[in-house]
Amino acid sequence: MAEHLLHGYSRFRAEYFANEHAMLRRLAIQGQRPSALFIGCSDSRVIPELLTSAEPGDLFVVRNIANQVPELDHPDASVGAAIEYAVVHLAVRDIIVCGHYGCGGVKATLNGRDAIRELPSLYEWLEGVEPAVAKARAAKLEGEAALRRAVEENVLLQIDHLISFESVRVGLEKQKLALHGWVYDLASARLSLYETTQDCFVPVSEAGLQTP
Repeated sequence: MAEHLLHGYSRFRAEYFANEHAMLRRLAIQGQRPSALFIGCSDSRVIPELLTSAEPGDLFVVRNIANQVPELDHPDASVGAAIEYAVVHLAVRDIIVCGHYGCGGVKATLNGRDAIRELPSLYEWLEGVEPAVAKARAAKLEGEAALRRAVEENVLLQIDHLISFESVRVGLEKQKLALHGWVYDLASARLSLYETTQDCFVPVSEAGLQTP
């Protein structure tokens, strides 16, 4: 048994719950009204709520290997189900696709998926990253620069996939929904946002937002 996690739960009850029980009770009774759908990587180092200082109820979160959004006709409907629920039922105003530099799923795809054929589910899942990797390779970059470009291209690819969902298209057309591409740098804890006017990812501070 993961005793350290149970000890953590005990601290949660004694500390967080003791101070925030009214808010948590209100969420339990009134239901959730998150402002955003956050689609991120399963990487244990990238925690959406920690990264955004979000409180319970603020984010509707989907996490998987390489922060993927399979298109509507993909046989895996789990991400699509979350998208439809968030957009139609919860009426989120924003969808964020957040990748991170050093992503293991993107790196495995960049290095060649044949090396992970013995992991059939992972091998199949990472097929969805191949178009992004192809764009990164076309840029003729090497090493870390190639990986960083592949991570960025993967975020943009998944945003394109979001538009295959009718609920997302309708939300965009009615200006009730906005899509955002983010990339997080683990080493520096810096966040970059995709700026359509510049067609590149720029640090939050350069996007007009102040960071400490």
